[in-house]
Amino acid sequence: MLLLPIALAACASSDDSRSISFTDDRGVADQPYPKNYRAETVAFMHTYLNDPTGVRDAVMAEPVQRTIGGRLRYITCLRFSARDSDGAYRPARERAIVYVDGRLDRMIENAGEPCAGATYAPFPELEKMSR
Repeated sequence: MLLLPIALAACASSDDSRSISFTDDRGVADQPYPKNYRAETVAFMHTYLNDPTGVRDAVMAEPVQRTIGGRLRYITCLRFSARDSDGAYRPARERAIVYVDGRLDRMIENAGEPCAGATYAPFPELEKMSR
């Protein structure tokens, strides 16, 4: 009976502590450029935001390679202000979209370091989203 917690702890501490991602990471360093990054970002944000309408001040940077989690990845930096559930707007925040094998993999919420020095351009597609 006393050995059961030890056995369960051994199972829980397996090597599966990686973050959840949408794509299978083959671990290759020569990542392809994400060709459809704008359309994929709009589709992802449409499902990510509780209210995708009325996004303001949307800007996005072109994809660049950065080291994320010890691996070289393409990322795009994104900044926008979204509407809260009460209709008020939150301040614009910087986020990074990470691509694996040329496809959107995940979003990094607080992307200060990966997005340092990013050159932003208007991203009107994000502001035009509807329900």
